[in-house]
Amino acid sequence: MEKEESYYRERLAAEKLRGCYELAPARIRQYLDAEVNHILQKIKSIDIVLELGCGYGRIIPYLARKASFVTGIDISPANLRLAQEYLVNIHNCRLYEQNAIDLKFQENTFDVVLCIQNGISAFHIDKRKLVLESCRVTKPEGIILFSTYSEKIWYDRLNWFQLQAEAGLIGEIDYKRTRDGIIVCKDGFHASTVNADEFLSLTNELNAHVSVEEVDESSLFCEIVKHEEIQ
Repeated sequence: MEKEESYYRERLAAEKLRGCYELAPARIRQYLDAEVNHILQKIKSIDIVLELGCGYGRIIPYLARKASFVTGIDISPANLRLAQEYLVNIHNCRLYEQNAIDLKFQENTFDVVLCIQNGISAFHIDKRKLVLESCRVTKPEGIILFSTYSEKIWYDRLNWFQLQAEAGLIGEIDYKRTRDGIIVCKDGFHASTVNADEFLSLTNELNAHVSVEEVDESSLFCEIVKHEEIQ
């Protein structure tokens, strides 16, 4: 687990991470845009937003135009250095090096917490702890959004990862072990997903309203609306 987590911290970070998005084919670009459009519909102009795993800040400009303030966290110092350059003209945001299951924020801080593009699996951390920690820092009646890949985009997703492998951004894909939504590379890279039943299982003990929906036939979104706390 620690080795897989360090993959994003050290190897697939900064310019390499940006390279993954730059070579994304048309169907993947559609998927990425659809995710951003979906979350923007959930954000109000007065909202304080937290993005978990912000990378080099790819979606923060969109969030910052819609929200009052945006905080991004990531475990990779290289990502955050590039993000500081990428976001130099965005003044209503702040970046921190933090682990998503050990956030240094007080309870009930954020109106919206985002963990998109399969971060719930890609982080390679305890998923239940991730959900609980996200809820802890969210205000009552606030929204937490997790997304993963839909089964319907499997072949497009696999093609995208093959392009990344050919560009030397990730290791060679091990096709003997790659199947059923799981992509495995020969250098130790491993990318899985979460299905609807798993989302519901991860969230079944929360004091919250939970729903799961497919977006654009490419993403599966789990939306958690935290209930008003009882004093």
